[in-house]
Amino acid sequence: MSNQPESNQKPIECGDINQLVAAKHGWMLVNKKDVYIGRSILDLGEFSEGEVDVFRQMLRPGSWVVEAGSNIGTHTIPLAKIVGPQGRVICFEPQRVVFQTLCANVALNSLVNVVTHWSGLGHEPGTLFVPPIDYSANQNFGGINFESFQAGEKVPIVTLDSLELPRLDLLKADVEGMELKVLQGAAATIEKFHPLLYLECDRQDKAPELIQHIYDLDYRPYWHRPFMFNPNNHFGCKENPFGNIASFNILAVHSSRNVKIEGLPKVEIPGSE
Repeated sequence: MSNQPESNQKPIECGDINQLVAAKHGWMLVNKKDVYIGRSILDLGEFSEGEVDVFRQMLRPGSWVVEAGSNIGTHTIPLAKIVGPQGRVICFEPQRVVFQTLCANVALNSLVNVVTHWSGLGHEPGTLFVPPIDYSANQNFGGINFESFQAGEKVPIVTLDSLELPRLDLLKADVEGMELKVLQGAAATIEKFHPLLYLECDRQDKAPELIQHIYDLDYRPYWHRPFMFNPNNHFGCKENPFGNIASFNILAVHSSRNVKIEGLPKVEIPGSE
């Protein structure tokens, strides 16, 4: 699964929207109109590389990963290479056009250890509505919350528990405020395997309930706030197009695991500060 492109290759135009990029972790088909993920891959050759650094420390060859909200696979590709041929990365992405790009990137990099699902993960089986989206207009396609929509393209929601996985080492969720529902639908799987949790937590109205739930599962949560711009980025770009924009994520470790987290601040129980 090497298939590593030369970093000096120029992006290749693929129709009106997409460009093919020789990125840090492999070939990436990206929407050039995406103001964060697409722009980061085009300018830097990578996206939120600080997250990949954490995954590399926490995972081993043979590990199993579930990724809720995979988008176009910017982290799917390095995750698949970290866990290797004996591992597995199981992806969920509800936006059909974005999902198609995810599948293209998995195929471009010959990642036979990746399983992709055009669906969302939630607390119970159901349906998600994805409204019409203009993918030729500049916007953040990875920042849309679909909870409030009652019309659009119907996409199934499943629970992680329904997959009855034989193993799980990392549950990663970046689902725009629906992270708690992902955990609720994974209760049995979490209880069985005690996987590492890596969750976006950037919505003040939803953070207290999510954090409390993590504590209730007997996990120790830590803040991880990687900046979008990496000064040592793959393309050697010196100009920072993202300023001080950073992700607000939680890395959580079950109390039964002998894992020592250094350099990350502990997430406090809501109301205890």
